[in-house]
Amino acid sequence: MRVQVYTMQSVDEALAVAGLGVDHVGVTPAATGLPGEIALDLAKDICASLGGIATSVALSVEVDLRAIEHMVRTVKPDVLHLCGASGAVGPDAVADLRLALPDIAVMQAIAVTGPEAVDVARSYEQVVDYLILDSVAPDIPGIGAAGVVHDWDVSAAIVEAVGVPVILAGGLDPENVAAAIVAVRPWGVDSLTRTNRPSGAGGFSKDLDLVARFREAAHSEALT
Repeated sequence: MRVQVYTMQSVDEALAVAGLGVDHVGVTPAATGLPGEIALDLAKDICASLGGIATSVALSVEVDLRAIEHMVRTVKPDVLHLCGASGAVGPDAVADLRLALPDIAVMQAIAVTGPEAVDVARSYEQVVDYLILDSVAPDIPGIGAAGVVHDWDVSAAIVEAVGVPVILAGGLDPENVAAAIVAVRPWGVDSLTRTNRPSGAGGFSKDLDLVARFREAAHSEALT
């Protein structure tokens, strides 16, 4: 079971999370008001620090392909996580990005808002390396960072329907991740909001105890 954790605020934090055995370590290089966003230069330093230790992942809610390319070429993550508004960057556009950025893996977010998400996931299957199934919130741009659980039955149907690795996200924490794995049987699981510690003024850092417990719970269920 792969474990992915967002969103790092410093090199030291990223290395501490990777040191707990987290497989995918995520950053949010942006200036649009996203939770935990950081400057591109800091995101670049974090991704560089993770080389050979963990897979670095950088998300983008942008819909302009040139802006996405600029972020990737600056930050240099291992994986580009596309999580703009549902349908804003369609499969054809993702295919164009793959041609422009041939050395990077692509993970497409799918908004699990109902059964229609299965067909949406299928439409991206041929142009991405991973899918991430996530929730949405009206006050947060794009797909994800909502901190709420969605319908795992729909997520399970997506896992059955596609042939690429699927990461389950959306309100997962150390207490519910085992049940989520049983229900969905994903390739990996993701946590952002529920492994955070508030740090004042609306900011946060990662709670390393929660991260460790999240990883342990995910791996314990994966072994059963």
